[in-house]
Amino acid sequence: MEHNFTVQQGNGTVRIADEVVSIIAGIAATDIKGVAGMSGGIAGGFAEMLGKKNLSKGVKVNVGDTEATIDLYIIVEYGFKIPEVSEQIQIAVKQNVETMTGLNVLEINVHVQGVRIQGLNTDKEKEEMKLK
Repeated sequence: MEHNFTVQQGNGTVRIADEVVSIIAGIAATDIKGVAGMSGGIAGGFAEMLGKKNLSKGVKVNVGDTEATIDLYIIVEYGFKIPEVSEQIQIAVKQNVETMTGLNVLEINVHVQGVRIQGLNTDKEKEEMKLK
């Protein structure tokens, strides 16, 4: 069920959909160096890597009246320190969501679903390269 976070203002109300919070979190996470992409979950043992076109995928938000918890499912680039990348994600997501929405972000859980090795392109990436 879609939930809306409502803010009362002098001239009326502003409703922010959960999807908007997800998109903000997804953009903030994918901007971090070392994040290869968001994961759509584990299907058949493989993490589906999602590009920037579908920024709310790989993000689960629970929004209350004034607070939110966020779960991010990511794929990291090989060679990056996962704890450091995760911490940078948590800082960026918290800052962006709180600044843009006014929500108090209580918790940001980072779930690393896979590692991407540079130079080893997925079938989808190979197809996209052929089209260019």
